[in-house]
Amino acid sequence: MATDMAEATTAAVLEKKDNGVMPEEKKLHVIFVLGGPGSGKGTQCEKIVENFGFTHLSAGDLLRAEIKSGSENGTMIENMIKEGKIVPSEVTVKLLQKAMQESENDKFLIDGFPRNEENRAAFENVTGIQPEFILFFNCPEEEMLKRLLNRNQGRVDDNVETITKRFRVFSESSLPVVNYYDSKGKVRKIDAVKSKEDVFENIKLLFAPFIQEKEEVEVGSLN
Repeated sequence: MATDMAEATTAAVLEKKDNGVMPEEKKLHVIFVLGGPGSGKGTQCEKIVENFGFTHLSAGDLLRAEIKSGSENGTMIENMIKEGKIVPSEVTVKLLQKAMQESENDKFLIDGFPRNEENRAAFENVTGIQPEFILFFNCPEEEMLKRLLNRNQGRVDDNVETITKRFRVFSESSLPVVNYYDSKGKVRKIDAVKSKEDVFENIKLLFAPFIQEKEEVEVGSLN
């Protein structure tokens, strides 16, 4: 009964949202950023935003913001999380879609998403968008573990047992997404073992086509 009500609420909330694909006049450039915990993708996302004019979107941040807003959608999300249920992929995707539609930008880094094949399918079905490419931070678990244990961010989940579980979830759920896009030639693999500076030098080569576009926008805004 409770499950039926939750599904009905989810359907009702989704029905109120725009079910169409992105407007054709706004061509969006979407790049998925994936990598295991401690691979350094968060640091590099900041550099990409600063240097190439992308907007950084995090599915987790959007979910938390929606809960904080007190909206009907936010209440539904909060209740599902409290009950230990997984928030439907369509709900998360529609938050991402809304953020992109409301942004004045047309270039987006979507960080830590899709987390699994269900996320991927929902994103493509709801938005009609194919990512430009997937930026994959390839880093051995031993190195990621060392980084997570050494960093000083006060995270309570940074202990060996919990970190190992996070590695397993990434391997079982997210790597199949990477493999899917790799089969389509869309994965750009970064050696994340290197220093932050060297990693970004490699990233700059991938994002070079976006430099001219960023400069053109900035010049246009001055006219």
